[in-house]
Amino acid sequence: MVVFDMAGTTVDENNVVYKTLQKAIADHGYSFSLDQVFAAGAGKEKMRAIKDILALNQIIDDQLLANIYQHFIILLNEAYTYLTVRPQPNVLEVFRILKQQKVNVVLNTGYDAVTAQSLVEKLGWKKGIIYDDLITASDVENGRPQPDMILRAMHRFNIGASDEVIKVGDSVIDIEEGKNAGCALSIGITKGAHSYDQLSSANPDFVISDLLELPVIISNYNATHM
Repeated sequence: MVVFDMAGTTVDENNVVYKTLQKAIADHGYSFSLDQVFAAGAGKEKMRAIKDILALNQIIDDQLLANIYQHFIILLNEAYTYLTVRPQPNVLEVFRILKQQKVNVVLNTGYDAVTAQSLVEKLGWKKGIIYDDLITASDVENGRPQPDMILRAMHRFNIGASDEVIKVGDSVIDIEEGKNAGCALSIGITKGAHSYDQLSSANPDFVISDLLELPVIISNYNATHM
């Protein structure tokens, strides 16, 4: 099984979520650069992301956090009404190759289920055809970097050993999630939130720039571990 992050990894939505996070926080009087939003919030469940962004300025206020989150959801729904989303380069080809090889393709995300489902619907991706399952932050008790989403996917497909799973994502927290789940490989990709150097700081097994590199990595891994 390969577990792919969504925004920045498999889906190109022009970073609208992080831009919307930035605006929602700014609308409540707190200014953070987009780089700060990426650094503190990328890949996380979005309530947690807002909390960690505010913490950059030592702001701890549960009511403020709740207010910003509710405003963020409203802004994001508005943005998604008109948003054009596209698959990241070569993602559909990689999904096709993996499914031909009987590898389960799972999407996971720090989005809630409603937001994530709206993305796959905009893309026209059909469960069971393009991908096999979608696990979101609202489906589990603990978001990234805890391994709950990966463990839930393993349970759904009756996978008992995490060394049969590979995680791919564009943020440090994706890599940490994969490692915490005990995945065979945790792979960073430089198409999204974090740079090569940022991804490398989490000690991934690989950092790639194109998803087409993935089938080769999997083939080489299988050749040396079977």
